[in-house]
Amino acid sequence: MTVGPDKDEQQEELIKTFRHRLKEKISVGPVLNHLYFISHEDKERILQKLKTEGDASAANQLIDVVLKKPHPEGWFRAFVDALIHGDSKYAAMVLEGSPKPEEEEENDYCVALVRLLAPSLVQMKTADVCCECFSLGLLGQDDNDKVLAEIDTQGPGRGAGELLRRIVRRPPGWFSTFLQVLKKTEHYPLLRELTGDPHWCEQQGETGALIDHETIFLHTFGIFNSSKQSVSIFMLSRKTLYIACLHISTFPKTPLTGHSSTVCECGLLTWMQLLFRLADLSYSEAAAEAPRSPEKTEIVLRDYQMEVARPALEGKNIIICLPTGSGKTRAAVYITKKHLDSRREAGSPGKVVVLVNKIPLVEQHYSTEFLPYLKQTYRVERVSGDSQLKISFAKTVQKNDIIICTAQILENYLERAENGEDEGVKMSDLTLIIIDECHHTQKGGVYNHIMMRYLMQKHKNLRLKKEQKKTVPLPQILGLTASPGVGGANTVAKAVEHIMRICANLDASEIMTRSQEEDRKQQRKTILTVENKAEDPFGDVIKTIMNAIHNEAKLSPICDLGSQNYEQWAVQKERQAAKEEDKTVRVCAEFLRRYNEGLILSNTIRMSDALSYLNKFHEEQIKKKTSVDGEQNIQITDTERFLFKLFKDKKEELETFSKNPKYENDSLSKLREQILREFSSRGQARGIIFTKTRHSAITLSQWIQENPKFADVEVKPSHVIGGGDQSDTKPMTAAEQKDVLKKFRAGEVNLLVATTVAEEGLDIPACNFVIRYGLSTNEIAMIQAKGRGRADDSSYTVVDVKNSGVAERECVNEYREEMMGKAINKIKGQSREAYQKQMMEFQLQAIMEERMRQVKRKQKAIKDEKPSHVKFSCRNCAKPVCSGEDIQIIENMHRVNVTTQFKELFIQRENATLQERLLDYETNAVIACKDCGQPWGSVMVYRGMDFPCLHVKNFVVNINGKKISNCTKWSDLPIRFTAFDYIEHASMMAQGSDEEMG
Repeated sequence: MTVGPDKDEQQEELIKTFRHRLKEKISVGPVLNHLYFISHEDKERILQKLKTEGDASAANQLIDVVLKKPHPEGWFRAFVDALIHGDSKYAAMVLEGSPKPEEEEENDYCVALVRLLAPSLVQMKTADVCCECFSLGLLGQDDNDKVLAEIDTQGPGRGAGELLRRIVRRPPGWFSTFLQVLKKTEHYPLLRELTGDPHWCEQQGETGALIDHETIFLHTFGIFNSSKQSVSIFMLSRKTLYIACLHISTFPKTPLTGHSSTVCECGLLTWMQLLFRLADLSYSEAAAEAPRSPEKTEIVLRDYQMEVARPALEGKNIIICLPTGSGKTRAAVYITKKHLDSRREAGSPGKVVVLVNKIPLVEQHYSTEFLPYLKQTYRVERVSGDSQLKISFAKTVQKNDIIICTAQILENYLERAENGEDEGVKMSDLTLIIIDECHHTQKGGVYNHIMMRYLMQKHKNLRLKKEQKKTVPLPQILGLTASPGVGGANTVAKAVEHIMRICANLDASEIMTRSQEEDRKQQRKTILTVENKAEDPFGDVIKTIMNAIHNEAKLSPICDLGSQNYEQWAVQKERQAAKEEDKTVRVCAEFLRRYNEGLILSNTIRMSDALSYLNKFHEEQIKKKTSVDGEQNIQITDTERFLFKLFKDKKEELETFSKNPKYENDSLSKLREQILREFSSRGQARGIIFTKTRHSAITLSQWIQENPKFADVEVKPSHVIGGGDQSDTKPMTAAEQKDVLKKFRAGEVNLLVATTVAEEGLDIPACNFVIRYGLSTNEIAMIQAKGRGRADDSSYTVVDVKNSGVAERECVNEYREEMMGKAINKIKGQSREAYQKQMMEFQLQAIMEERMRQVKRKQKAIKDEKPSHVKFSCRNCAKPVCSGEDIQIIENMHRVNVTTQFKELFIQRENATLQERLLDYETNAVIACKDCGQPWGSVMVYRGMDFPCLHVKNFVVNINGKKISNCTKWSDLPIRFTAFDYIEHASMMAQGSDEEMG
């Protein structure tokens, strides 16, 4: 039976009517697999559109093809069936007359809420959430594969974005399922953000004091003045107020008390309608001793530097965006001098703070830029965690004109002032803040915390000005960056939004750029791809070991061995086993993670280095099972014996293969050839190799030192790595970094092997070649790395590594770099009115989000768990260790257990990585479980006494019967520990000593 033309037209009209909604809900790839009546050529075009422009554009083209006449018989039913079977059931429901309007309205609110809170949600443990979403049917097979692929190639943050984009396409009801997933994967802070309900977290205690949410809303959004009658001057768009509505929807219900509550009386929907009416109304009404430095008195800027500095010299807030090595800091020094000069002439002295995000940059900016040029006229000082200054930061600010410091120090003292403490610093004390590497001024970063204080005061000042009250003075803001990036955008419009948000966060009136293409020669760029090994017996032996462990622990991984996905799988298994007290799986998962790392290393560095890594790990594990005095009987399980024997039996075979150069990876060969080519073809070669991990940086440097071919062409290598303690490899101190860079500058070293610590900020002389070895992060890092090669005739080479996806990501980064340039040009081409309006909207949104976070933080603080409700057990053997009541906190940072019972549970070992610290405490030993040897923490020397300091990652935490095995830092726990009383403890120790002496 043929469908009549009237029926066809009705069905076409139905699709056209819901076209906008369908575009958002169709998963193009899976749907195409089930559409029989679309030609192969049309499918290819749609898939190409999907690849280049994303789901929405591809879905739009798919709808065009479906609507194309003539229609085959049954086309509409076939389209709906394809939607049902192609993971697009919600789109099918829309065409079949469901869901109900009220369900759609509620679903729209949920989608908007997820999009609004996406910056927080992307910090989830993506692999865990993806696994649960798939098991509960919230993700289809294609969705699951795409998210895991995104995690593997672009990282967990991008994977989380992909996951969120896919779940919001599901039929109504997905939101409650998603909340269940977050609860099951223990994402309690995210649950509280999404629901506004602290009771979602089973860890919470008694409900605290009631909060007048209406008052919070009014003061937060500035919609009414204190009389609640007139609309403010803020240019609130419909979108902004819509977001405000979403925030109201997360408020807990406020009980009716003596005063009325608008939200309660009018109802949520009426309140939202009121806000939408206000949106229209607001539019109609809107309007130690300093190092020796050369004397430099005159600051001479080049024409382009003066050009980008011009608005700042007029007192405007701006961002200066110039390539690495083109003199951003010199322009900032000039702006600083002119700012202070003009303030002095006006009789109101200025105060300049220069903020950096890394400790080495404090000394660098101080000794090479600001001090040499400004010390004759102004007092310049620097402060960081490494500083030996004994006066407080507040006093330093008072006594000096220019202060260079890490951003966290300023944030700490701004918070002190806000809390009413004497030793604080107020934003109004400063007249100019310079923010280095200002592209980090985004959610969650310390730069953004500082700027959020600024923005809140700025918008309070607008209200005060309207009320004809005195405003609070705010400093001028100057941001410096080589690249604002695009924030993962895949369209120019999204890139524009990302950069505009950074501009809004910095309250920048302009972003100043200047192309230097005419001044510098084109950098030669090469991407060296690699071939898989014809034979890999070394890797095969490691895989044999891993498969034997899989059998022992009855594990069945679904990922390729030697991949990032496998590592995430192993970490997840270890955490789950620790929670379930499954000792066999826990220890096996830990060993598997290390063998997987060994496989990855064998594709990056020498096989002998990968073997050395595995050998060191096994030696450490065996050492855990032996006490210092040999008297303590530490338990060794059958599983551990199996693991030790397995490596011992295969070690000789691994050593044999590791010595055969025939089996070395192709990446190392390509790197060798490139280094030799650079040093053979240049008179004076000077270069940097960027690599992914500290371990690979150190071992590559050793490999170059030990290879006579490199010595023949006068290669003099050294390595530079970071100073944090996040990895197993011993970090570099700031002094060690400085020493290596000094040698590099003097020519004693001509090849640096570095982690990403050298990409951003560090003062490294111009190089004539840069190599990124198995490393590709984002477009910002690529631009900064390329900027290191700024000498004439410089080259930039990317060497691929097996399973790294580096070559592909480099191409993506090139595309993003081009997109960033277009986005900046588009922003600069906007009208002043459009720019300011967008800035206002983004700033108000940021303020609203921050206010909501503050409210939730206060609610969380009220509901912190009692320490007595928390129990700690050994991560490895599950032995009960202590209660939260036994733990005290020193300097609001270090958790210690000073009870007599606890001393009987652990043994001490020497800390092999002891470092000197410029603080009044140090770590001189590690503590470990007396039964199984699992590390628990360190022995901390504090003001003349030893204290066992606990590291939470080494324990399974039990809060009211709920076990948590994925805590990596103490701030993850909703617990307030008792402050340590030094006087009380010292008195007890002193009395004990007297008794012993007596």
